[in-house]
Amino acid sequence: MGKIIPLLVRLGEMRRSVRQFMVALVDAILCVLAVWVAFSLRLGEFYPIDSSALLVMGASLALWFLVALWFGVYRSIIRFSGGRTMAGLGTAVAVYTLPMAVLFLANSFSGIPRTVALIQPIVFLALLAVNRLAIRFVLIDMISGYWSDGAHRVVAIYGAGNAGQQLALSLRHEPLLRLAAFIDDDARLAGQKLDGIAVHHSTALDLLLNDGLIDEVLLALPSATRSRRKEIIKALQNFPVTVRSLPSMGNVIEGKVSFNDLRDVSIDDLLGRDPVRPNELLLGRTIAGKRVMVTGAGGSIGSELCRQILRSHPAQLILLERSEYALYDIDIELRALAAALDPSIRIIPVLGDVADPNATRRIFSQWRPETVFHAAAYKHVPLVEVNPVAGMRNNIFGTLNACRAAEEGGVKNFVLISTDKAVRPTNVMGASKRVCELVLQARASLHGTQRGRTVFTMVRFGNVLGSSGSVVPRFQQQIREGGPVTLTHCDVTRYFMTIPEAAQLVIQAGAMAKGGEVFVLDMGEPVRIIDLARSMIHLSGMTIRDEANPDGDIEIREVGLRPGEKLYEELLIGDNPETTGHERIMKANEAMMPWEVLDAQLDKMDESLGAGDAASALSLLRELVPDFRPLDDFAVPTSKTAS
Repeated sequence: MGKIIPLLVRLGEMRRSVRQFMVALVDAILCVLAVWVAFSLRLGEFYPIDSSALLVMGASLALWFLVALWFGVYRSIIRFSGGRTMAGLGTAVAVYTLPMAVLFLANSFSGIPRTVALIQPIVFLALLAVNRLAIRFVLIDMISGYWSDGAHRVVAIYGAGNAGQQLALSLRHEPLLRLAAFIDDDARLAGQKLDGIAVHHSTALDLLLNDGLIDEVLLALPSATRSRRKEIIKALQNFPVTVRSLPSMGNVIEGKVSFNDLRDVSIDDLLGRDPVRPNELLLGRTIAGKRVMVTGAGGSIGSELCRQILRSHPAQLILLERSEYALYDIDIELRALAAALDPSIRIIPVLGDVADPNATRRIFSQWRPETVFHAAAYKHVPLVEVNPVAGMRNNIFGTLNACRAAEEGGVKNFVLISTDKAVRPTNVMGASKRVCELVLQARASLHGTQRGRTVFTMVRFGNVLGSSGSVVPRFQQQIREGGPVTLTHCDVTRYFMTIPEAAQLVIQAGAMAKGGEVFVLDMGEPVRIIDLARSMIHLSGMTIRDEANPDGDIEIREVGLRPGEKLYEELLIGDNPETTGHERIMKANEAMMPWEVLDAQLDKMDESLGAGDAASALSLLRELVPDFRPLDDFAVPTSKTAS
């Protein structure tokens, strides 16, 4: 037995096509065997194989494989075989019986009893069923025992519907996992058994999970709303279990759910915010059939904007990016996406820097974009804080250059991607983005409702999940490495939104613009970062190490606020937001500065930045943004510094 099981393991690891051929070969042997058994039963003796038996064997093999191919018998994976698979096998044999009966009952063949045509299918079905069950239960159990040597992880499936049942079938081939229970919100299912596994109501979580016998809970709830998933995940956080989730309805519909589809619980699930269906008219208004440019196209927001823009079928998508690697990466991705969506869309990668006014003007003049989404910016607060000259040059003057080039090039719509850090900023990055807003407001006011003018607008929102430098992937890495999980302050709160939702809302807000508006996205409720850290630790099946639990797995360590970092962020400077035609887009009524005043200050700042005079540039930044209040631990440079 010690040599047989490793052989079976190797057979199980062969390509699917090889395994399907082997199953078909065994079925052929069983089909032939069933003919011999049918002859022997009919004649009451062990029947020697002769020409009559060979004729029946040949006919039965031909008929069976025609029917098996028609019914897709060999597309089913034996290790997932359940009631449905066995029923399908029975149906295939029943259909196979009909031509067998017609052939041998309606015709007289010398030496072939007619009843063989009825006995053989019955015997064949019995042999097929025994074969399938033997592979599924005996061999899989033997292989599981060989691999795990008793070291199973015990799991429960939350969701006893179609997805949960498909997942349960898949788990039978996972040698290191043992399914112990189903959990479901439907009280009518409580106490029932699915394939021998008991279903427990969700109110019984304490009894089921508190004893530590279950190691992992698998969420098979692909159709549940995010708010419901958040409630379930929050309840599971209280128990020492790892939580993973089945995300896609697509595989459930196709009947292809497998263990490999599971993923860690995402931050989307923790936030629990249900997405709003986008307004397709708004999505396409400034994009469909137009030449669209995205600056900073290789960044987190810029790249997602490009993906969303492609789905609205622009004539051209111009990717302006200063990083060669980022531009190459997004260009390759978008070309593949465009080929699938609409091969007529032209993707134009442009290597360039909006901080260079002459180059920016040439690029706009050459490609003549009709709509521009300006996402190019330095956004990492600590880096801009210690590199204020470079930060202001790129953010403020990159935006100014793009605005001027847009006006000269006849751009119809120009949308600035702004940030909640522009509201009462405590850091250079946030203050620089507020100046960017002032630039767009002033340019919009300067031209008023003039015909043919560029419509300038800006969209302000908070943190996006999965962007470069985001806290979520950093926490995930720290948890994988065994900790500690580090956060700057226990009272820090932040607004979060997924990148796809943010990009969709930016596009829709831009389509509503008349000129000079500051649109603010509804970010939901602020999240305490320490609560986020705790949730991620618990959902990884680990415990927090602190004074109350010195033997815990992961420590949460407070490291202090970084330069320019606020405890909380705001989205509005004033208190008078207006609603719009979209439930998650508001319009802020923010103070603006006349272009003549702003332009004079920007000229002075340009001189200071050109001379590398950070102190002078920061002083001018304070004048432009009176709400700019650097934190106490930020020392403004008093002499010229290199950026």
